[in-house]
Amino acid sequence: MKIHILTLFPSFFEGPFSCGIVGRAREKGLVEIRTVNIRDFTSDPYRSVDDYPFGGGSGMVMKVEPIWRAVESVRDGKELVILLTPQGRTFTQKLARELSQCEHLVIICGRYKGVDERVTSFVDMELSIGDYVLSGGEPAAVVLVDAVVRLLPGAVGDKDSVDTDSFERNLLEAPLYTRPREFMGMKVPEILLSGNHEEIRKWRMKESLKRTLERRPDLLEHAELTEEEKKILEKLKEEKDGPHSCI
Repeated sequence: MKIHILTLFPSFFEGPFSCGIVGRAREKGLVEIRTVNIRDFTSDPYRSVDDYPFGGGSGMVMKVEPIWRAVESVRDGKELVILLTPQGRTFTQKLARELSQCEHLVIICGRYKGVDERVTSFVDMELSIGDYVLSGGEPAAVVLVDAVVRLLPGAVGDKDSVDTDSFERNLLEAPLYTRPREFMGMKVPEILLSGNHEEIRKWRMKESLKRTLERRPDLLEHAELTEEEKKILEKLKEEKDGPHSCI
């Protein structure tokens, strides 16, 4: 995979993409990540990338021309151009899976009040990583790239680890434990120490459904559940909606 990040701050990405899974994926040649400085595509001596908004109002707006030129400089006919913006489609694990199948991602990082609306005419997708505002698209680009790159074949040594992550099936992952068996009076559930793989599987299934129901019930609307999971979920709902005591 090839990724180009169009930004005003190329140095922002030096640390995040040099370590961890993304860093190793780059070393293996699984992904090529390059930053493109939008200022290099300005046409005035001051390398201006922003201006006041027409019609008045606060803040500055990124110009369309430098962004267009920057995008054109990296096109190869296989690219998917993404604009990071609070107004975009919400980024999800499912979408990360889809993007991991692309050959070439071009990511535009906005700044200031936003970008000239005409930028949307030459992008393929507008994405948001959540309902909040960042100082620029750079942190969002790090999130996007990390989520996508770790899904590339060979990026993570244990494929099962990726396939069982939270949100892969719109379910949260079951609780995880490691050594020591007891810490400050808190013990690892005995079932996980039993060696009974079938019972452990059932426990994890139930705990995953229980945690999702308690913390993110909205995910269950689109969860792809097996018949076994549906039965367990119905029982959990009955327990949750059962009689309550004020004592």
